[in-house]
Amino acid sequence: MSDTTSPATASSSLSTLRALARLGPFVKPVAGRLIAGGVSALAAAVIALCIPLLLQAVLEGPIASGALAAIIWGAVAVTALALGEALMVFLRRQFVLTPAMDVEYRMRTHLYSSLQRLPVAFHDRWQSGQLLSRMMQDIGLIRRWLAFGLLLLIVNLLTILIGAVLLFRWHWLLGTIFLITAVPLWISGFLFEKRYGVLTRRSQDQAGDLATSVEESVHGIRVLKAFGRGKHALVRFSRQAESLRQTELSKARSVGWIWFWLVLMPEVAFALNLVAGIWLIAQGALNAPELFAYFAMATVLRWPIESIGFLFSFMLDARTATDRVFEIYDEQNTITDPEHPATIAQPRGELAFEGARFRYQDARDGERDLLDGIDLVLRPGETMALVGITGSGKTTLTTLPTRLYDVTGGRVTLDGVDVRDLTLSELRTHIAMAFEDATLFSATVRENVLLGRADLDPTGPEAQRVLREALEVAQAGFVDALPAGVETMIGEEGLSLSGGQRQRLALARAVAAKPKVLVLDDPLSALDVDTEALVEEALRHVLAETTALIVAHRPSTVALADRVALLQDGKVTAVGAHSELLRTSAHYRHVISSLEAEHAARTGAIPVISGSEPPEEPDTRITAEEVQA
Repeated sequence: MSDTTSPATASSSLSTLRALARLGPFVKPVAGRLIAGGVSALAAAVIALCIPLLLQAVLEGPIASGALAAIIWGAVAVTALALGEALMVFLRRQFVLTPAMDVEYRMRTHLYSSLQRLPVAFHDRWQSGQLLSRMMQDIGLIRRWLAFGLLLLIVNLLTILIGAVLLFRWHWLLGTIFLITAVPLWISGFLFEKRYGVLTRRSQDQAGDLATSVEESVHGIRVLKAFGRGKHALVRFSRQAESLRQTELSKARSVGWIWFWLVLMPEVAFALNLVAGIWLIAQGALNAPELFAYFAMATVLRWPIESIGFLFSFMLDARTATDRVFEIYDEQNTITDPEHPATIAQPRGELAFEGARFRYQDARDGERDLLDGIDLVLRPGETMALVGITGSGKTTLTTLPTRLYDVTGGRVTLDGVDVRDLTLSELRTHIAMAFEDATLFSATVRENVLLGRADLDPTGPEAQRVLREALEVAQAGFVDALPAGVETMIGEEGLSLSGGQRQRLALARAVAAKPKVLVLDDPLSALDVDTEALVEEALRHVLAETTALIVAHRPSTVALADRVALLQDGKVTAVGAHSELLRTSAHYRHVISSLEAEHAARTGAIPVISGSEPPEEPDTRITAEEVQA
């Protein structure tokens, strides 16, 4: 996504009413209460319109005759109407607040569920701030519009219509003046909709971009401080904030213009009606109580007329928010369960790539597939290391077995079954992953490690056993020194822990899942040498019965493997034991020597090719020329 736009969908071409009508499925369960709230609001408006009629009757009768008792009863009647109006307003709020909250809850839950279901490719395209602004700001705005804006817009329009008809009750000339002065309001409203809708969408998108900048700055605060780039980030943020400020000012100017007409035209109508009314009295076509009642009625209509501009802009805000939310609802989920799923009753753990191809969605036309026909078979219980130079596609390959991405050609199978023929829940029960970038959640250590074991009671003895075994394998005994042990709450993304601690807990999470296939994307990169050795020793026992595909970024990881696969130019060009590949593949020797050099630079050790033959055998040595090659 760009900085200021988001993917457009067909909703942007819908009329405002049709776009808002898409909220129907969420509103339908509470429509009865919302209608009751609307009826209460309309009753309040009708009662308010009755007061001028009552005042006219009091002026023409009791006050004209001087009957004190009748005047008192007239005052009591006006007070009763006022109390009735207040009661109806109270009932309106009681009827609509809870249903609107229910709609907000359902929309927010559905949006979160959609974000969980949508593939990783979707999240690659969307900024997190844009998603967050839709989740919080846009849905909250829709809720406020349903509870307040929608009902008042409908009721006030009906109030104006009823009041306008009543104004003709006294004299056709007064009613005609009222209608004529309303024409500029409708013209300005039409022009307002066209401009304000564009500005509203721009504003909400810019607010999402601003939220993204805040989130990135908070998450990357250590980097910004370490490189002294706080001012640079502030300049970028200020530039985005200024763009949003300018858009909001443009919105305010548009609203100010519609308010100009909304305030001016009623005043013009009052002045013209006053002149016309006095003239009509002079002609004997109207009396003073009738003119007083007319102006009282016009005063009652003053608020509904003036509110139309605000409510109209509120509706356009809600329409834009609805469009933005439905852009996510309308996203097609390309990674779904099959219509007729297969199942694996007794998984053995054979993982195979058969002509597997993959290219990212933003790849240029004519560009070679990143994975260009992978053929690779991992036998049940086998540990295979995957090596290759940076950018060869190792990490991408590890995302295919669990369908984080789907192959764009060929297939990936588990025990001979295409992974696309399994339900996602079953597939991800059989295959677990641990990533180099260890992501933890704001939850306890226990909840993070047992994330993949929904089948266990988190506080039961079996869960405790699995937890302890996983922590032991990952050499994560440091958790016992935390303030509350395994019940310690981990901060956001685990940033309160070191990189090595986060990686060990992420590895423990993968081990605790007890999968038949374990995919590890260099999960030990942040560990010190001694801890790494202990973890690798423990992993040997775990991997004895588990098929494992391990991306190797260091020589010691290769030592865990039964076989090694060499990835080059999008293809697996060699598979075999480490020592065999050293003898037969110059590119493999180059890759391993690079890993050795990186390892030596990090630890200060003397670079030695792991698993190479004795130096007297010339075909196993790496010459300077080969390293350079």
